[in-house]
Amino acid sequence: MKHLIIIATFLVSVVTNAQTNYEQGMQKAFELWGSNNPTEASNLFERIAKAEPDNWLPLYYAAQINIVRSFGEKNEEKLSDQLKKAQNLINDATAISKDNPEILVLQALLHTAWVAFDGATYGMTLSGKVVELYTKAEMIAPENPRVVYCKAEWHIGGAKYFGQDTKPFCKDLEHALELFVNFKPETPFSPNWGKERAEMLWRSCKE
Repeated sequence: MKHLIIIATFLVSVVTNAQTNYEQGMQKAFELWGSNNPTEASNLFERIAKAEPDNWLPLYYAAQINIVRSFGEKNEEKLSDQLKKAQNLINDATAISKDNPEILVLQALLHTAWVAFDGATYGMTLSGKVVELYTKAEMIAPENPRVVYCKAEWHIGGAKYFGQDTKPFCKDLEHALELFVNFKPETPFSPNWGKERAEMLWRSCKE
């Protein structure tokens, strides 16, 4: 399932007149990530997390950077180091914000990175966990576009891997795009990614 899923690096919209150290730090971290400095961005998110012990967002983004970088990684040792670090960050974020659908999606993507690396080795043990995570996230937040689109992409990747028709999941991508139209993040730094990727997948559905 090496082509199961690719998560594009993204930037969230942030206020331009950030005043607090937290806002300035988060904005700087996103700028580093956007300018192709993921290691520096992840390190800054982690420093922000230490200064904001009750805030799950810096941990979330530090974990996400490591997960995003893992897709396409060929070196198993490097992949393992990145995903173990991401898992620890997810664990810390979950301790702050339990049953958070955004974190559940991130956990599913971490498992997906392992499956994408070696489906024969990790598919049997992790595929069920991915489905469980998306099912739980969808029960909590059925109107969250990332939950709907990432779940659809997982199933599309699985269908391709097994030589099955992907069209049945295209309607889910269409629904996700409808949800993106009205989705409003809770804060300027809350997750707001995925629309471009969902649009790309939807276009491929129509080909």
